[in-house]
Amino acid sequence: MSVSVKTLGIDRLNVDERLALVEEIWASICADAKGFPLTEQQRAELDRRVAEDDAAPDDVVPWDEIKASARARLGR
Repeated sequence: MSVSVKTLGIDRLNVDERLALVEEIWASICADAKGFPLTEQQRAELDRRVAEDDAAPDDVVPWDEIKASARARLGR
């Protein structure tokens, strides 16, 4: 049997539960990040983004605001 949204019962979860599950899955992938080595280009891009953030640390939008904005646009 293959793994799918239906076989795992994920299709029965509401949107908030599915979003929470996606966040949890993503966190588990990040925890295994050593298994995904970066290329030199990826490392350079990350270094550039970190430097950009260091230069303007107040130029950010909190994740909760991004989620609320996306949900508002989707009518949820």
